[in-house]
Amino acid sequence: MLIGEVSRRSGVSARMLRHYESLGLVRPSGRTGSGYREYSGEDIRRIFHIESLRSLGMSLREIGRALDDPGFMPSALVADLVGQARDRIAAETELLTRLRRIDAAEPTGWEDVLQIVALLQGLGAKSAEVRQRTALSASAEVPLPVEALVEAALSETEPNVAGALRWALARSGDDGGPALLAKGLGSPVAAVRERAVRALAEMPGAEATAWLGDALADPDVTIRGHAALALGTRGVFDAVPTLIDMIVEGRNDTDAADALSMLAIDAATTERIAAGLVDRLGHGSTGAPARGRLTQALADIPGTTASRALVELSHDEDRAVALTAAYLLQLRDLR
Repeated sequence: MLIGEVSRRSGVSARMLRHYESLGLVRPSGRTGSGYREYSGEDIRRIFHIESLRSLGMSLREIGRALDDPGFMPSALVADLVGQARDRIAAETELLTRLRRIDAAEPTGWEDVLQIVALLQGLGAKSAEVRQRTALSASAEVPLPVEALVEAALSETEPNVAGALRWALARSGDDGGPALLAKGLGSPVAAVRERAVRALAEMPGAEATAWLGDALADPDVTIRGHAALALGTRGVFDAVPTLIDMIVEGRNDTDAADALSMLAIDAATTERIAAGLVDRLGHGSTGAPARGRLTQALADIPGTTASRALVELSHDEDRAVALTAAYLLQLRDLR
């Protein structure tokens, strides 16, 4: 069969067939009397083998080795091809993500595109100093894409850089930020969930508040604590039980007490907070140090319930609690 007929039947151009021949991949078995290449059935089968292996992403050099080496192991080759394909997919996925982030930033010219690319590269730098500088340098004209900021914030382990990223997120003004951060709340890694909560705590708005409310049910006490402190400053009463737990357990108890005092904004709320503190004071499992902290927390809670509790505690059998309560009553009288 002549080269033109082979090309028509195989779909391989005559030029490519000649290239295969120059590389020694296919050698026509004969020549016609006029000197034209003549391909045998075996030659054509080899051409189809070459095309099949090319479809797997193999190079022509690899194909030649596979077809000519009797000891060649296909299983090893396929495993290598799988690894190469995964690497290519990862690289293409990374490129696609970067392009989407650039597009989301709505650049108005090539200068904007180049600045966004530089910012994205800065966020991924190995140097913590560079990452921090990048987070702090985004301007209103060329902001950092919020997806990139969230990804960086959820993975950053350097405290100073993490703080800069949270600051950049808070000032980004992007409505999609809280929802993206909320995905981190579902991570099986507690450290990631904590980063998500801390970033949400610095973001304004009802959506961030709602996600912080969900974090109150997190199994990790530290994460619950971050959420409760943030919610306390936002006037969310649901944070009260966690805040009282923090006082009992001695975890950021001073901040928790301050948050409770900020929540005591009306008579009904004030009485409920005081009742919660009093209830824990009377709990048999509450130890002496915790009772002392609970007594101190009553200091900034106004209302009759807190005052009556302090009067009773001023006669407590625990002398430290009694002295603390008596001192706090004196302060209340001076107000």
